[in-house]
Amino acid sequence: MRRHFFDYQDGDFANTISNNMAIDSDGDLLMKIGDDMAMDMDSGELHITSGWPNDDDA
Repeated sequence: MRRHFFDYQDGDFANTISNNMAIDSDGDLLMKIGDDMAMDMDSGELHITSGWPNDDDA
């Protein structure tokens, strides 16, 4: 199930595509580093997020 979270670095939303990967509105892939942090797979930049939802979260 897709879930979304806010990416403070870009100022937009991203949608999860797996437990540790997401895609933002620009089409950039993000890899989960922690509950509130992700790494942009294209640039290597770290992004602060509003929280990465787990599949267990309802």
